[in-house]
Amino acid sequence: MTETTASAAERVLIFDTTLRDGEQCPGATMTFEEKLAVAEMLDAMGVDIIEAGFPIASNGDFEAVAEIARRTQKAVIAGLARAITADIARAGEAVRFAKRGRIHTFVSTSPIHLAHQMRKSEDEVLEIIQKTVAQARDLVEDVEWSAMDATRTPIDYLCRCVEMAIKMGATTINLPDTVGYATPDEYRAMFRHVRERVPNADKAIFSVHCHNDLGLAIANSLAGIEGGARQVECTINGIGERAGNAALEEVVMAIRTRADVLPYATGIDTTQIMRASKLVAAATHFPVQYNKAIVGRNAFAHESGIHQDGMLKNQSTYEIMTPESVGVQKTSLVMGKHSGRAAFRSKLEEMGYRLSDNQFQDAFERFKALADRKKNVYDEDIEALVDENLATAHDRIRLVSLTVIAGTRGPQRATMRLDIDGRTATEEADGNGPVDAVFNAIHALVPHEAKLELYDVHAVTEGTDAQAEVSVRLRQGERSVTARGADPDTLVASAKAYLAALNKLLAGANRLHAQHAAAE
Repeated sequence: MTETTASAAERVLIFDTTLRDGEQCPGATMTFEEKLAVAEMLDAMGVDIIEAGFPIASNGDFEAVAEIARRTQKAVIAGLARAITADIARAGEAVRFAKRGRIHTFVSTSPIHLAHQMRKSEDEVLEIIQKTVAQARDLVEDVEWSAMDATRTPIDYLCRCVEMAIKMGATTINLPDTVGYATPDEYRAMFRHVRERVPNADKAIFSVHCHNDLGLAIANSLAGIEGGARQVECTINGIGERAGNAALEEVVMAIRTRADVLPYATGIDTTQIMRASKLVAAATHFPVQYNKAIVGRNAFAHESGIHQDGMLKNQSTYEIMTPESVGVQKTSLVMGKHSGRAAFRSKLEEMGYRLSDNQFQDAFERFKALADRKKNVYDEDIEALVDENLATAHDRIRLVSLTVIAGTRGPQRATMRLDIDGRTATEEADGNGPVDAVFNAIHALVPHEAKLELYDVHAVTEGTDAQAEVSVRLRQGERSVTARGADPDTLVASAKAYLAALNKLLAGANRLHAQHAAAE
């Protein structure tokens, strides 16, 4: 089946919650600047509604939502709020700066949530819906109401809740599969039953929000559309709590590619999908798995002899969509040490990067240094060095130099020099292996109590001179952060990754301190 375009298709709204539900993924916290960059990307690619955050959660989240609301040109900006007066007021205050603002309020409806989390009766929850939806509607015209754990809620009670929300002014009704429990048939039927039974159901747009605990998020989202929903809540790369959310790129491309059986349309510029995926992966330090649908490195790669033979004869033999349709280049331009500035700038633009003069100069210098150490520099190498540079632009701690002595006789020793808030410091440390020595040197230079939860190494490209990409996860108290570092030297990449994670922890601690100071 070749890629097709839906004719006379019904419009499906794309509600992106990468900045809210996606950021709740453990270790995926983004900085203020990263959130603004992601929001700008989402608006440019045609997302209809951007859920920018949870304003009551912190002053930082409030400021991010408010600034995104000020800057966004086209998309509706939504702020999440529990069915609590203070939450709704705070969300309303944050989105008031938007050209089009939305308050998204939610409350649990399932028996298990009412009994063990809410500790409320069904009638009490109905009263809560009545009061809080009315409060939200007094603040904004666009109100979304969600029945948390809708798929485990008895249909009769769910209909009563939806009826109350619409009566009080909700313009969008979201029936989420909060814990990824439903099957497609069940989810499709739930929407049909609610829309058929609830008076004035035609006054609201119904929305799907599916989690991937059983790997059914995309199937359920499409089934919900077939059941009458016309809004899909999703995230870039499918990030989110537990097993994640429905992936925006998979929903959009399924609708686009299978228009013969899914007669719907979205407003997404699909050629920007790959760049959005890379931006979110860099901001959250959550790498995309190689075989991830649509945006994985192998999504348009063919190694099997049979597949290669078919592709050479006709691409449609093994590709149901074109790489260009999602912003993937057909071939990789091989860059090397003889490449000049013009070629490098052209390559960056081809890959979707728009850098300032200072950022370009730094990236070019890094590229030339890498090219001197590698025979060939591939697209993935360039992505790694540019994304790392953007992610560490505001870091307080930077690696200046590293020397490691290792071998069978030991002891392994690392000599490290760091730039810490503009001051250079040097330290030597031994360790049980070279990586341990490197991390011990960091600890000596920057004392901290964070615990190493994850250390993972893989090659960015092929060959013995491939760049190593290291992922590190640190936990301090209840906070966990993940970061990456890339370099042809695995030990240098390890140091960069550890320092990147440590910088994120320090930045978070500074924000928390500032919030406490402001509260006092």
